[in-house]
Amino acid sequence: MDNNSIWRTRVQNFAGVLQRNKYVNTVSNGLAAGLSVILVGAIFTLINTINIPAYQNFLETTNLKALTSIPPMITIDILSLYVVFGVGYTMATQFKQDGFSAGLIALMSFLAVTPVGLLDDGATRALSFQWLGSTGLFVAMLIGIGVGRLYVLILEKGFYVRMPKGVPPTITKSFAAMTPAFIIIFLVLAIRGIFNATSYGNIHEFIYTVLQVPLLALGGSWWAYLIITVVISLLWFFGIHGAMVAIGVMAPIWTALNLENLSAFQAGEPLPHLFPGSSFFMTYTALGGSGATIGLVIAMVRARSKRYKTLGKLAIVPSAANINEPVIFGTPMVLNPKLFIPFMLAPIVVTGIAMIATAIGLVPPLIGIGAPLGTPILINGFLEGGWRVAALQAVLVVISFIMYFPFFRSLDKDAWKNEQELEEEERKAVE
Repeated sequence: MDNNSIWRTRVQNFAGVLQRNKYVNTVSNGLAAGLSVILVGAIFTLINTINIPAYQNFLETTNLKALTSIPPMITIDILSLYVVFGVGYTMATQFKQDGFSAGLIALMSFLAVTPVGLLDDGATRALSFQWLGSTGLFVAMLIGIGVGRLYVLILEKGFYVRMPKGVPPTITKSFAAMTPAFIIIFLVLAIRGIFNATSYGNIHEFIYTVLQVPLLALGGSWWAYLIITVVISLLWFFGIHGAMVAIGVMAPIWTALNLENLSAFQAGEPLPHLFPGSSFFMTYTALGGSGATIGLVIAMVRARSKRYKTLGKLAIVPSAANINEPVIFGTPMVLNPKLFIPFMLAPIVVTGIAMIATAIGLVPPLIGIGAPLGTPILINGFLEGGWRVAALQAVLVVISFIMYFPFFRSLDKDAWKNEQELEEEERKAVE
């Protein structure tokens, strides 16, 4: 066996150990459980953001915009609520306990650490969407895992109210969950109190401030852009919305770069910046979304397993518009060791190629219009720099596919085997 084969075997064995880990499985399955609502949100986000003036005017004048904006608001914008329940539920079921009660307690705990504000009247309490969406995802996963595991531990130690025989199972489970719920809420309130006493104010703000401080030291140079690209994928791998963290910090710098290029273009002057941040990100780096996952989705469309083939068909249209929540959570990409390498490298490679192509004049610098989310690949490239930019995008899509395909093939093979085993078990059960 050569060195490459030995290395490949070790990596596969390590990936297998991680995938069999109950905590990793909890996150993966908990995220995947919310795929239905994520897909609804992604599709309606696309419907809502198609950048055609006549179409947008139609939505506004017919008041359809008010309706089509509701699905994203109650899915993607409060994604952490679904995730904390799903992770808490899955954590408990991993240990053969009642997942529904664990999920509810996890949801309660997440809301307990999330700040509530007052409206302008000074009396009406309101729960802001600020930490309910992808920005609260990391905290949601931590709480889901912690609460789910603590719930199991309390029940295993016998600290719960036992009901007499003959009581309906639903009532029995509810009373059994009361003791864990009271213990957990006291612990969660203690956590909230600790963070309230700090300058951060809450645990969500703490997480984001700690992540944002290193990013603030970066500027708008090419090396800073590459570092940001790595950070985005790395954060996403651990369940943190990397693009929101990084772009939220870099937005002032990147917006300024875009506007300077756009002003120069309108004045007929040479464009001052080769890599205008947000335009460059949406045009080249985020092909298909964070991680340049468009190639992965294309591979899924031709998958052997039913699971990934179906996901690929559902995700291809949103991914073509750089919306990849269905892929991130449906695969899932979070804590998925088999896709870690391409998820990290694909955006770096496509970004590097785009930078070199721009620097040597193969494609023009982007004019910085900042095409909004939902503008399809190729179209946003054409708007940003003409046919040569769109052509480079097409090449980068192929490169993304080449980078993801060998890793996805291994993942797909495992999924296909599992499906065959399940079908065989079902066939035997029928016989």
